[in-house]
Amino acid sequence: MKAIRVHQHGGPDVLAYETVEIGEPGLGEVRVRNRAIGVNFVDVYMRRGSYPPPQLPFIPGKEGAGEVVAVGPDVEEFKPGDRVAYAEALGAYAEEHNVPAHMLVHLPDDIDFETGAGMMLKGLTAQYLLRRTFRVEAGHTILVHAVAGGVGLILTQWAKNLGATVIGTAGSREKAELARSAGADHVIDYAKENFAVRVREFTGGEGVDVVYDGIGQATFEGSLDSLRPFGHFVSFGAASGPIAPFDITTLAMKGALYATWPLLPTHLARREDVLAMTKDLFDVVETGAVKIPVHARLPLADAAKAHRRLEGRQTTGAMVLLP
Repeated sequence: MKAIRVHQHGGPDVLAYETVEIGEPGLGEVRVRNRAIGVNFVDVYMRRGSYPPPQLPFIPGKEGAGEVVAVGPDVEEFKPGDRVAYAEALGAYAEEHNVPAHMLVHLPDDIDFETGAGMMLKGLTAQYLLRRTFRVEAGHTILVHAVAGGVGLILTQWAKNLGATVIGTAGSREKAELARSAGADHVIDYAKENFAVRVREFTGGEGVDVVYDGIGQATFEGSLDSLRPFGHFVSFGAASGPIAPFDITTLAMKGALYATWPLLPTHLARREDVLAMTKDLFDVVETGAVKIPVHARLPLADAAKAHRRLEGRQTTGAMVLLP
């Protein structure tokens, strides 16, 4: 079969389109024929070596959707022909993938493969951010960085459905319009405006209840300055680079703030949480409360092009690779 492999860390050019053998599914595994594969910034981190993979070479990618081809020993929940989707299963950039059954879920018939592949990792990230890390309720005001990105658009729609006010940051007029169409109440062009100052203006000087920050280094200080007393800074990515070490008493001085960096794999460590979180995600998608915009589709062989677009901030919504 064909797959993308990385033999050494580096830029997008290290993504090699090759013929590989993956073998039969092992204990607790399910072989999935991918119909669509999600592209995420974590793939870039692993390609660069910022998040080291288990070994080199490796097949990147952590989410996809397709059909079950075969099941390994002791797997009873799935059978050949089942429509499925998965997240946090390294090796997705391939025509077929032996996925741990723990991370696999049945894909509802009314959700197509491209949507399924584009929603699992980003949608489950939004779920744990909104419902498990800081539980957003009606009346809360939240700040979402990269509001027109894949996670940002899901966060915006879901938070609005919960009754929250959403302030977002974006880097262009087009991205700002996209965020507003998804329900964002206010969108700040961070390239032209001081977002922390604008947040204070929008909130009557109070600040927001929570900041969801996938940018990292470039937005950290402003994010803290955007929070109300006892507010929550929630980091879940470092697109601009890692946050530098800081004095924890800074949180006290800026209003007795809370700061955390939760990880999706930790939330998915128990099978019952995989199922519960996925059900929560599927429910808001199937009711139409959250729409998953797939704005770019590329052949699997063009994975390097996909990474260049992602790193160049030329993407909005979800991007998928098609085997």
